Amino acid sequence: MLDYTIKIALIPTRRDCTPRSGIFNWEYAEARARELVAYIETHFSDENVSFIDLKGIVNEEVLYSECDLETVEAHLRREKADAIFVINSNFGNEEVVTMLAKNMNLPVLLWAPLDDVFEPDGLRHTDSQCGVFAIGKQMLRYGVTFSYINTCRVIEEEFAKGLRQFISVTCMVKNFRGIRIAQVGMRPKPFCSVIFNEGELMQRFGMHIIPVNMAVVIDKYNRILREKDDALEAGAKLLFARYRMDELTPPLAKKIYAFVLLYQEIFEEYNVAVISSECWTSMQLGVGAMPCTAYSILADMGYIVSCESDLHGAITMGLLSCAALGKKPAFFGEFTVRHPEDPNVELLWHCGPFAYSLKHPDSEAREENQRQWFRVKDGKFTIARLDQDNGKYSLLNGTFESAEGPYTFGTYLWARFKNFHAWERRVALGPYIHHMAEIEGDYVASLREFCRYIPALESDAVDE
Repeated sequence: MLDYTIKIALIPTRRDCTPRSGIFNWEYAEARARELVAYIETHFSDENVSFIDLKGIVNEEVLYSECDLETVEAHLRREKADAIFVINSNFGNEEVVTMLAKNMNLPVLLWAPLDDVFEPDGLRHTDSQCGVFAIGKQMLRYGVTFSYINTCRVIEEEFAKGLRQFISVTCMVKNFRGIRIAQVGMRPKPFCSVIFNEGELMQRFGMHIIPVNMAVVIDKYNRILREKDDALEAGAKLLFARYRMDELTPPLAKKIYAFVLLYQEIFEEYNVAVISSECWTSMQLGVGAMPCTAYSILADMGYIVSCESDLHGAITMGLLSCAALGKKPAFFGEFTVRHPEDPNVELLWHCGPFAYSLKHPDSEAREENQRQWFRVKDGKFTIARLDQDNGKYSLLNGTFESAEGPYTFGTYLWARFKNFHAWERRVALGPYIHHMAEIEGDYVASLREFCRYIPALESDAVDE
């Protein structure tokens, strides 16, 4: 599964120079650095995010000397840092922090606290902003990609917003690089749109595609039916409690829930982060049941499974889930039909895989022919699609808000875009297909920043 735990190394820095009053006062810069580190650790640590500081590692807990570089690098590797946050407590040492960033090859965040202390005699104690400009220039020379928070006070919302966005970006980068994806089955014959290039994904992004053929799937599924009756009985009770059933589904309740146990086993056995799965018609033919509702249950458990063998779709769902640090379920709603009256409203629909937690409170949950039916709750959502053509990879991204529209079957949401004609042309002209990944909330800034860290992936922002 995806790993939503993030460890960020806090690296305060100052200029390595002869100490003197004013802006090159060592003691002031070092005391300021310790205060900033303590504030960040206190106010931004949670179940997902922890910080690595330099206590007991370097003198005064500040990196300013090249002599300490090897020690700090070893410390960050030992602690398994996922990113580096360079805090410019004064006019910093651009040489040392740039070498650290270059050697570690991790996402980097630069920030300078506001220089707001001026003495009556004209002295000021810091030139932090100026130092950030110097660090940024040096990092550009070394080809280091970095993010940036505008100069502000650490207590301001601008700082909190910038750090939260960087955490989101770090989670995406951490999970994207070298991601392991299970490809369960093959694509349906008519679905040429979901074709992908396994070799390119390996070469460009270090991805690992693990094939799981249908013979293996059927064998595992039948064994679960034979051996896991207690779990299947509990799963069937969940389905009966949650849905108004049609006449066809009740006899198949255990078989539907067996897919939950099946995919859990595949996640664990093959150590994969996401799954791209064939569903129709192979599952019907192979085991006599459909997995749509199981995908919904799995989504609320934190598992990501894309339907119809859409591997690029599975990757995109994983990115959105990482952007939200796993706190919200991504879903797989495709562009389907235009609203009959509003040209900027489109139906985002699929036959029944959306997480049950997304259900609108006024929408009845139904189970029809082994597929769930309900409308998604209202709100603002991010929509994205990773895809490729002729070796060029891009990430389509933007936002929409829920809208009113006609009742329909399956799991669905009417989506209002600022200009849907722009989206329609983007998909029609390629390289994208109708399958889209969505998640509640606005994460487009994080998605666009993430693309800066992946050289072979270009952000395609529709609403810009």
